[in-house]
Amino acid sequence: MLTGFPNYPGGSLYPGYRIRPHQTEELGGIRIHRVALYPSHDSSRVGRVANYGSFALSAATIGAAVVRSADVAYVYHPPATIGLPALAIRALRRIPFVYDIQDLWPDTLAATGMISNKAVLKAVGRWCRLVYRFAAKIVVLSPGFKQALLARGVPAEKLEVVYNWCDEEGIRAEPADPERARALGMFGRFNIVFAGTMGRAQGLDTVLSAAQILENEVPHAQFVMIGGGIEVERLQTMTRQLNLKNVIFLPRVPMSEIGSVLSLSDALLVHLRDDPLYAITIPSKTQAYLAAGRPILMGVRGNAADIVREANAGVCFPPDDPAALAEAVRSLVNATADEREQQGRNGREFYRNRLCMEVGIQRFEQLFTEAALGRSTS
Repeated sequence: MLTGFPNYPGGSLYPGYRIRPHQTEELGGIRIHRVALYPSHDSSRVGRVANYGSFALSAATIGAAVVRSADVAYVYHPPATIGLPALAIRALRRIPFVYDIQDLWPDTLAATGMISNKAVLKAVGRWCRLVYRFAAKIVVLSPGFKQALLARGVPAEKLEVVYNWCDEEGIRAEPADPERARALGMFGRFNIVFAGTMGRAQGLDTVLSAAQILENEVPHAQFVMIGGGIEVERLQTMTRQLNLKNVIFLPRVPMSEIGSVLSLSDALLVHLRDDPLYAITIPSKTQAYLAAGRPILMGVRGNAADIVREANAGVCFPPDDPAALAEAVRSLVNATADEREQQGRNGREFYRNRLCMEVGIQRFEQLFTEAALGRSTS
């Protein structure tokens, strides 16, 4: 494995590490090469660019020099700068690579507001097309991503849709623990849980506006916001200013404990801003929520909503629409417990049959084999 020094999600180095040009270690029998990077993961554009660029340069130089021969490389995107070491290692070591696209660049840069300069976005687009050209296989997380890349001239034979799976050990369904619910402020309430990153892309002002609508009408319903991100402090301030009593914030929960927290929920919320890009993406929490076996409130258009509808696993509503979210909450509150339980079971079954790790690994094994066998002609 070729990677950087651990600093995600807070942008600070993990205890026991310090930046150096190159460090090797072994975890679980896997040899890991770590190369230098600038640790950063905040709202600073300069810091983020420095983080992406420093790792790309280190991995393309030091990394390309230290890695051993391999049949195939798995390359995880974002950021698009990861294409630089992928191309360098392909050229130096003759290792074909499978390129796993989890964010569509430059679209994501524009949608999140990280970059607005059209010339820069155009240059990023050209760079991405260069990387696509030399990839042996390209994996995308949704049918919408596949259609977008086909429209950009990527050959159909290179493209495969492999849905993400979740941490199935951490999301294992557990009985609700009343004592844990009391400790977290969730006992005796109808809990709508949002668990994950709270950034600009999530558009969570909509949640607070929906909470305003519901506060007096459905007083026992509350939104439980779990996690970190650059928007947390602003959202907390807004909640205090609006004097909302039906919104609580909880710190990020370790993956080993998240299942016990999700088990306390009555519904699980997914929301992204109403942007064309998000209609062709599938937020990673979608799979985790399906596996958790709770009804889903899906505030994302397109592919993600299609999954929830096909699975009959919850209620979909248009994003950036507080009134629509409030109505979706009402519909679940007014449903019977049996109806909500059935939606949860539907989601869990859909996940097991279509999205689970076993299914995904089988697809990746096939793609790695095809990429390796095609090495001589790549």
